[in-house]
Amino acid sequence: MVEPAASLHASAVITNLRAIAQALSAAWDVDTTLDLIARQTAQVMRVDSCSIYLLEPEGDMLWLRASTGLARQALGRTGLRRGEGLTGWAAQHGEPAAARDAQADPRFKLLPEVREGSFLSLLAMPLKNRGRVIGAMNIQTRAFHEFTADEVELAALISDLAAGAIDRALLYDHMNRQIGELTTLAKVSETVNSPIYLDEMLDLVVEMAAKVMGAPVCALRLIDGTGELLVQRSVKATGVNFHERPPLRIGQGVTGRAVSEKRPVTVLDIRADPTYPSRAHARAEGLVSMLSVPLMVRERVIGALNCYTLEPHQFSEAEVALFSTLANQTALAIENAQLVTNAAVVREMHHRIKNNLQTVAMLLRMQAADGSGLTAQDVLTISVNRVLSIAAVHEVLAQEGFRLVNVKDVTERIAALVAQNMLRPDLAAEIAVDGEPVILPSRAATSLALVINELLQNALEHAFVGRSAGRVSITLGQARQEVVVTVTDDGVGLPAEQPASLGLEIVATLVRDDLHGRLTFTNTGAGTQVVVRLPHTTEAE
Repeated sequence: MVEPAASLHASAVITNLRAIAQALSAAWDVDTTLDLIARQTAQVMRVDSCSIYLLEPEGDMLWLRASTGLARQALGRTGLRRGEGLTGWAAQHGEPAAARDAQADPRFKLLPEVREGSFLSLLAMPLKNRGRVIGAMNIQTRAFHEFTADEVELAALISDLAAGAIDRALLYDHMNRQIGELTTLAKVSETVNSPIYLDEMLDLVVEMAAKVMGAPVCALRLIDGTGELLVQRSVKATGVNFHERPPLRIGQGVTGRAVSEKRPVTVLDIRADPTYPSRAHARAEGLVSMLSVPLMVRERVIGALNCYTLEPHQFSEAEVALFSTLANQTALAIENAQLVTNAAVVREMHHRIKNNLQTVAMLLRMQAADGSGLTAQDVLTISVNRVLSIAAVHEVLAQEGFRLVNVKDVTERIAALVAQNMLRPDLAAEIAVDGEPVILPSRAATSLALVINELLQNALEHAFVGRSAGRVSITLGQARQEVVVTVTDDGVGLPAEQPASLGLEIVATLVRDDLHGRLTFTNTGAGTQVVVRLPHTTEAE
């Protein structure tokens, strides 16, 4: 150990104090100021370690923020409660606490993570500015040392200089943080009012929330259509392998509690919280503290916004208020986006209904002009089946999505409808649907559904004349440049001269005009095969 400061010449001490004052006047941000104080104090006092603990705002914890001798990895992660240890005692009472044999002092508390076992003597000085304690400064030696009155006085002078500089730096950081927060809030306002898709807007808001909170992970959940589950919709994770979280029931976990109670919820350590359902993931990811705030619109909760830290953190009232403001803006944006989307859905539904009614009108006009001599009952049955084919498309749309339709699913529904409504009582016909899923826009899917309906009805009506059993196979597939639908029966085959038929006229019109495709009929010798080929451009419309 170096010789203690008491043996220094007075002029040298004054010179060093002047150097500290000059250096502190040039420092502005907190981290630079704290590091400078610790290094300069250790040099002036000629001790082995100088460490600085800061009292959290509106809290009771002193967190290690700077040190010249303790473990660097403990900075920002290790703390003492006010009144705990010699450091906490000095902060609580606003007086110095000195111990020649620190570890034998009843006030001492060993913090293994800071690796201070080799230090024997300790002097703890409160950091006070304008009568308010903002932290404490520790001076430690590796050899037993009795701190003299002069050394305590010198440490007090340094701590007075340091406290003023730290308070100024904290104010500077606070102002910069407020500027950053206001800038982010302005960007959030701009984002939530911009004409972008909901998911894209949520990703931008979550990214900005993580930035303004200084959090490595922010995540957003929304209540699903059942009104019972909170589903994760957006995550921003920096330097953390954040695992996908499963849905939560309202009331379940920290997020579910924030939603059910309609208030912010904070947890100091989610790794040990029995209500947090993903504790194993949190331990693997290094996540510690959590803040969850509900997304609310006019007292109605629609989801929650969460942020996580990598170290124990008591979220201040200001931080909770800021995060709640972000959540409120986000909730309003989601509500507005959903209103816009709903309006678009209504317009799309009106357009789609108009198109389908025009299609039905066209089919009825063609049926009315047909001179095949069908009975009124037959005409109604055939027309109902065509309308039900269109309805099958919309049933799939309602279940699976807004614009795209799985035609294989629709074909299976049509096969069941035709078998129920059109099959002769004396015919045991098997209808099989095979192949891969084919996804088409709703307009193309509706036209193809009508084509498949007509071909299937035509096969059941004409392929098995004089027979009591038969099989119709409908296969869907995709080639390199086209979608292919094949309808094959094992019936009597095509006649030498193909007769005119309203159903086949409808098929030809839809394939040519609506689907821009090609239609071929083949007599296989064991029945008939009809192949419909659609270009992939139809699939992408």
